Amino acid sequence: MLQRVQPRVENPRYGQLIIGPPGSGKTTYCNEAYKFYRELGRQVGVVNLDPGNDNMAYEPVINVMELITVEDCMEHLQLGPNGALMHCAEYLEQHFEDWLLPALRKLSATHNYFLFDCPGQVELYTHHNAMARVFERLEGERYNLVTVNLIDSHYCSEPAKFIATLLMALNTMMRMSLPHINVLSKADLLRKHETKLHFSVDYYTDVLDLKYLLEKLGDDPAMRKYQKLNEAICSMVEDYALVSFKLLDAFSTDSMLRLRNHIDKANGYVYKAGEEQTVNSLLACAIGAETEAMRQQQDIDPYMEQQRQQ
Repeated sequence: MLQRVQPRVENPRYGQLIIGPPGSGKTTYCNEAYKFYRELGRQVGVVNLDPGNDNMAYEPVINVMELITVEDCMEHLQLGPNGALMHCAEYLEQHFEDWLLPALRKLSATHNYFLFDCPGQVELYTHHNAMARVFERLEGERYNLVTVNLIDSHYCSEPAKFIATLLMALNTMMRMSLPHINVLSKADLLRKHETKLHFSVDYYTDVLDLKYLLEKLGDDPAMRKYQKLNEAICSMVEDYALVSFKLLDAFSTDSMLRLRNHIDKANGYVYKAGEEQTVNSLLACAIGAETEAMRQQQDIDPYMEQQRQQ
């Protein structure tokens, strides 16, 4: 029996949900990505969903701080910073229909691509449900979303922190249930930390055999008593085989282009109606058709080049 073909959405909307720990470069990425996508001709706008974001370099088209702020919650509800941020997330969810959604609909004539700058408290994505429900409701409004999880690349230089990063990334991927890209931000600084890396950079981006990382943890007397716990965490990450990373230097056009290709694939923008693409370029993007040598040259070498020249 033939199934009815679903009607095509005439004005598809796309979004990146920018999440990650504090200091991972979310707001910097939003600012640079906004300028980058505007130069590409996209109708892009930045939506600030962080009620404690006082250092925005961009001008948001929607700002949650007009609805609620962390500072107000701390003052009037006598909450600490973490509790206030969770309350703000719940308040945003409660006012999705009467505040966020109408604000987005007003922009529908001029914008169809949004960068959502999200709060940096990790618990909002690993334990709390309010932000996940906001994302789910956006998806229900036919927004084609991808979660972009930014993590500071310096965590690669410390095995214990990198293992914790892997667990956090896996937990977030499972709970968000959306297309997901993990990004090692500030990759240009890897040159400074290259001597501290125990393995080559592709070991960390591809999350290769973690038993070698466990061996390095055994060199730290403080971590030996957690050996079984670390083994269990690494085993779980390997069993799911979901976590990998892309490298990003937000100030490099080439790096932003490489990440854009992955993001466009994840949220479906590459198949956007009216987008001028050849059949070959669509297929290449869909299957990631490139040799390992090309990937090494474009994804890894730029961040190690300076150290090699020295």
